[in-house]
Amino acid sequence: MLTYSFTNLGSDSLYEHLYKCIKNDILQEVLHPGDKLPSKRSFAKNLGISVITVENAYAQLIAEGYVYSIPKKGFFVADIDQSPSKREPVLSAENMHLSSGKSSYLADFTSNQTQHNLFPFSIWAKLMRELLNEKQSELLTNPPCGGILPLREAIAKYLKDFRGMVVSPEQIIVGAGTEYLYGLLIQLLGFDKHYAVENPGYRKISQIYKSHKVSCHYASLDKTGIQINDLEAQEIDIVHLSPSHHFPTGIVTPISRRYELLGWASKSDTRYIIEDDYDSEFRLTGQPIPTLQSIDVLEKVIYMNTFTKTLASTIRISYMVLPKHLVNRFYSTMSFYSCTVPNFEQYTLARFISEGYFEKHLNRMRNYYHKKRDCFLQQITKSPLANRCSISEEDAGLHFLLTLNTNIEDATLQKKLEQNGIKMSFLSQYFVNPPKSAEHVFVVNYSSLSEEVFAQAIQLIYEALS
Repeated sequence: MLTYSFTNLGSDSLYEHLYKCIKNDILQEVLHPGDKLPSKRSFAKNLGISVITVENAYAQLIAEGYVYSIPKKGFFVADIDQSPSKREPVLSAENMHLSSGKSSYLADFTSNQTQHNLFPFSIWAKLMRELLNEKQSELLTNPPCGGILPLREAIAKYLKDFRGMVVSPEQIIVGAGTEYLYGLLIQLLGFDKHYAVENPGYRKISQIYKSHKVSCHYASLDKTGIQINDLEAQEIDIVHLSPSHHFPTGIVTPISRRYELLGWASKSDTRYIIEDDYDSEFRLTGQPIPTLQSIDVLEKVIYMNTFTKTLASTIRISYMVLPKHLVNRFYSTMSFYSCTVPNFEQYTLARFISEGYFEKHLNRMRNYYHKKRDCFLQQITKSPLANRCSISEEDAGLHFLLTLNTNIEDATLQKKLEQNGIKMSFLSQYFVNPPKSAEHVFVVNYSSLSEEVFAQAIQLIYEALS
């Protein structure tokens, strides 16, 4: 007769403990397929527990397939073929990236994480409390697949007032991050199309396209942006670009090249331009660059933007503006999708924009980042590093390029800096086949750093060149 101890139950009930004991014996092959288990009454009597406890344990084992019963004969161990699952998958630091939210670096020039003191917590909390009192029914009502109307109306008004774009709320599709929206676009435009991303460019974009198993090509840039002849040569259908502030080079595409791009797109019904306007709000000198979408009269531009740059990297709310003819296609073929942004966040953001808080927040952030950039550049100018470097593309957004006068290879210098607590990425890392001109050029993202570490970081960079 099977015997189990009930002295160390922990938080388990009696039946849960018995169920686990029998299950473990089956998995460890102490009990074999076809073995008969004791009857409920005799088992209960032997263990000193109630019949209902044994009954519940057997019922759970039967439900999970470890045990089966035959009427008037009893309970038997099922034949479980464990061969496919005996080996547990190994979890290692190489394939799992768990973060505590804190960086181990003195200065991480690759991070775009928002400093907590910059987020408008008090206003956000105030708006959330108001919504909990006033919008209880709406908060629990499933939103349309494109997002709640108040948020899309607020975004449409913002785009008109500050980006010169005249769009209807129906053209705006809200989603949890641009990565999700890229996936929707691929389904909408077609898996059979040829997509192109900028070279150099933000690596995650090409990774997303490739993960969807679409044909993804790399289009070269010159000093004014993506090269049209490269798009033609590779027979590209859809090109993904950031004309207002290219990452990582900082190139701003001039109006002449923009019209060339629109001309390229107009030559075929299957051609479209995805305009990624990821940090246009933070142009620190002059007026914001007009969007490509605002001069598109043939409905060839799909505009995308996100609130992760302007509010916080953890607020995963992004949106795209579809041309009107694609809106009809989207809702007729993809309206079965649920909106991936919770109502609570959508209504809060809608009110944050419509009541003017977003505009005030942007003005405050522009001033803050302008002062931070100036402080950083001034400290470089006053340091010994000034004689070993040059700075470019510092006006367009929240990163600039730092060219270092050194013969040390990029990978060697990068490793040396990391050992000293400085994390930086090189321009050459963003090329498919990096040219000689991309060597020794750092991409410096300063948005997440505090000014207190600037001087020490600059000194460590200078010492690494020795």
